[in-house]
Amino acid sequence: MAVDDRTMFEIYRESDYNRSYRSIFYTELDEHEREREIAKAANGDTIFSGYVHDAHKDAARERIAAIVDELNALDEDEPPLPVAEIERRLGDVLAPAPGI
Repeated sequence: MAVDDRTMFEIYRESDYNRSYRSIFYTELDEHEREREIAKAANGDTIFSGYVHDAHKDAARERIAAIVDELNALDEDEPPLPVAEIERRLGDVLAPAPGI
């Protein structure tokens, strides 16, 4: 699979006072927002990261948005969804990392 056939993403929890869960698609950031958005994600706590097949990007976006909504609906002290559960929900849209 060519690197151009996949999009890197991350689901993370913000480190600021509201501790919201968010997602980011790194390869789709505009130049003017890139540094700010990457810094926010880097300062947060990674919940899940990986690549999605570009052919399934719309479905992946919907599923990732649903996961983020579910995470944000949790009580403050509840643990996030297990990585294995997120991977199961995204399984058919995930792409291998470059070099794999």
